[in-house]
Amino acid sequence: MDIPETGMEKRKRTICVFCGSSSGSDPRFAQSARLLGQLIARHGFSLVFGGGGLGLMGEVARAARDGGAAVTGILPEFLRHLEPPLAHGEQVVIVPDLFVRKHRMVAMANAFVLLPGGMGTLDEFFEVVTSAQLAVHAKPVVLVNVAGYYDPLLALLKHTIAMGFARAENANLYSIANSAEEAMDIVIAALHLPQAP
Repeated sequence: MDIPETGMEKRKRTICVFCGSSSGSDPRFAQSARLLGQLIARHGFSLVFGGGGLGLMGEVARAARDGGAAVTGILPEFLRHLEPPLAHGEQVVIVPDLFVRKHRMVAMANAFVLLPGGMGTLDEFFEVVTSAQLAVHAKPVVLVNVAGYYDPLLALLKHTIAMGFARAENANLYSIANSAEEAMDIVIAALHLPQAP
């Protein structure tokens, strides 16, 4: 059952960022992660993410934290030592496995933004898009196509439609941004929020 939001809850929205626990081979990936974190804070959002302080995850979380955003990391127990959380300024929620982690992140989020990442990030993308397709949620999903990183994925998604395994309207379940700024504009518009000054 949906519970009506109070004024405070309406103002404080949470963006879930899915991205790599590595930095990748292009410095533009980390630059975009830092900028996205800064913009999340500047626009008054909270951040929920995978909890680790490494790679792009760490970049976006530190930038959001340093900008004053509330940061919550959802970290499976078995990854605590492989992907240690930030040293400070992060609320860490320890969960038993990856499935619970993803469920918690999805439940906490008002919107999803995906930076470059590996298999886990792709899994998270398909989870939230498939859930949207099945009307489990109607939250915006934005792929940040930094330096064309997601071009092969977008080609594959078009291919699934061309081959009859997905409907053409499925392409409306996610948006494509070429920068962190564009991603934030899409999220703000989708949530019908005013732009920050």
